[in-house]
This record gives sequence, C-alpha cells and structure tokens, in this order.
Amino acid sequence: MHMADALLSPEVGIGFLVASGACLGYSAKKLRDEGDERKAPLMGVLGAFVFAAQMINFTIPGTGSSGHITGGMLLTMIVGPYAAFLTIASVLIAQALFFADGGLLALGCNIWNMGFYPCFVGWLIYKAIAGRNPSKRRLSVAAVIGPVVALEMGAFSVVIETLLSGKSELPFGKFFALMLGIHFPIGLIEGLVTVAVINFVYGIRPEVIKVNLGLGDAYERGKRSYRPVIITMLIAALTVGGVVAWFASAHPDGLEWAVGRMTGSNELAAPHGGVVDKFGEIQKKTAILPDYGFKEPENAPKKEGEGEPHWPQVSGGTSLSGAIGSFIVLAISGLIGFALIKIRGKKPHEH
Repeated sequence: MHMADALLSPEVGIGFLVASGACLGYSAKKLRDEGDERKAPLMGVLGAFVFAAQMINFTIPGTGSSGHITGGMLLTMIVGPYAAFLTIASVLIAQALFFADGGLLALGCNIWNMGFYPCFVGWLIYKAIAGRNPSKRRLSVAAVIGPVVALEMGAFSVVIETLLSGKSELPFGKFFALMLGIHFPIGLIEGLVTVAVINFVYGIRPEVIKVNLGLGDAYERGKRSYRPVIITMLIAALTVGGVVAWFASAHPDGLEWAVGRMTGSNELAAPHGGVVDKFGEIQKKTAILPDYGFKEPENAPKKEGEGEPHWPQVSGGTSLSGAIGSFIVLAISGLIGFALIKIRGKKPHEH
C-alpha cells in the first residue's frame, strides 16, 4: 500500500509529513519515559523482520492482485504502540530513501496509513481483546482482527488523501470500493502471519507479551533474557529477505491493482515541477538499490526476455537488498531505542 508521489498534491503530502512527524515526536517522548531498555534490540530485529517481510507479495486468488503485510500490528503486540510506530517509520523511511519504494513526498502519508492505525487503533483493539489474561486464543483473535481493521482504515485513508489531492482519475465511490474490497483479504492473510509470529514469541518468552501489557513482575522485567526472540527474528529477517523474497508474487499490489482497474495503468503520471521534482531528484540520488535490485545503466540495451515477469525471481540484487535493508532498519530503529533510553538515564532523579 505504498503510495507514490503521483497520487498526492504537494499540500496533502507535506501536511501528512507534518502530522506523522508530530506523532513520531510524541512516540519518542513516550518511549523515553517508559525506560524499558530491552525494547531497543527488539525494535531493531523486529524492524529488520518487517522490512524483509514487506518484500514478500502474496497473490490474492482470483483477482490478479497481490499484497504484503505491513507489520504494524505485529510490532505493536510485542513492543507497544510507541516503539512500534517509531520502528515502522524506520522501515518506511529506509524503503523510500534507499530502495525507492514509496515516494518521498508521500512518506508522511505512508507512515500514517501503515503506522498510525495498527500502532494506535490496533493497540486499543489488542488491549480490549487480550484483557488481563492474554491467552493464546485471545492473542490470536486480536492478531487477526487488528490487522484487518488497521489495513481497511489505511486503505480508506489512501482514498481520502487522493480525494483531497484532487485526483479526478480516481472517483471516490469506485476507488473506495476497490481499495477496501482488495485490502480485506490482504488484512486476513496478514492476520494469520501475525498469529503465527505472536504465538511463537508467546511460546518461548510469554513475559515479552505480558510486560508489554503491564502484567510483568519485577523478575520478568529484570532477569529474563529476550535473546532467543532476538536471535530467531534476526535469522528470520535474513532468510526472508535473502531467499524467500525470490518467490514474491509478480502481480501488482492492492493499491496498484485498484488504480489500474480505474485508469488502465497501475501508476498515474507524476506531475512535473516544483516540490514534486525536488523530492524525486533527492530519491533518485539516495536510492542505492531501486525496486530492490541493481541500478541499470542509463540507455543500456535490453537483453532478450528482460522485463518479462518470471517466477521465482532469483536475483542477487533482491538478496542484497534484503540483507542491506534489514541491517539498515535494525541500525536505525535499534539506535533510536538505545538513544532514547540513554537520554532518560541522564535525566535528574525526581524526589
């Protein structure tokens, strides 16, 4: 559901950059106040896993479309809403800057659509369902309902953002129906993935889940190591991004599919001039592996069969992108967590 700059007006894009930036600032303050130092490495490895998992598009049968998990609800259930929002923002920033996945002008919208709803609305759903007794059954129900609701709200936000941007090629009623319709099954599949990961974490370290809900005691907070979870998620990130990504669906994702059904093309032509061009120029310079592959030399002749979709897409560029992207996100989100906790540690003690 990564939006491209062509879907937005500069005013809407910049407005959501400001809104998402404000939420990031608030989340950073709240995470600093929490002071749980073990969240920092979890933010790093979980961010790396979500980055890698977002590279895997799965086919939605009978539609000609595909989808990928957003990972916000998964993060929220393990590290809480504030750390989760900072982590998913790290993923989306890395994708936009280094892999040209989602526009820079659209970055604020993408953080809002894929971060705000699962991290904050999803958190309320999670707490209401899990309650004071987070059994595997309750966790599983929350892990399915949360992503479906969050993804539908994100899809609705895309429709509103294009409407506010004056994109007349995407009339509200039809775009609304296509976006919410295709993202419902995508949300269900993400829910199943979230169930599997959450139940795994709960099975080996239930205190990770309990502490996040405010149910952990002093022993759980101070003595139990999260190392098994951290090591497993890091291995999973490298495996998914390095190898499993070869088997991603070649079908357009839900947003591209909806745009294509209405306009005949999966992408709208980007407007030229002003802010849009400047953001585009910046992204072109920072994208080291655009579209998760090696840069092609300008005016390079095409080889026979090049550009034709084939599956699996065995690619060194994809594997390198998965590894580099995972480590970039691990570094960004992990360092954010450590830095905030260190800042808190320097605050004078209250009497």
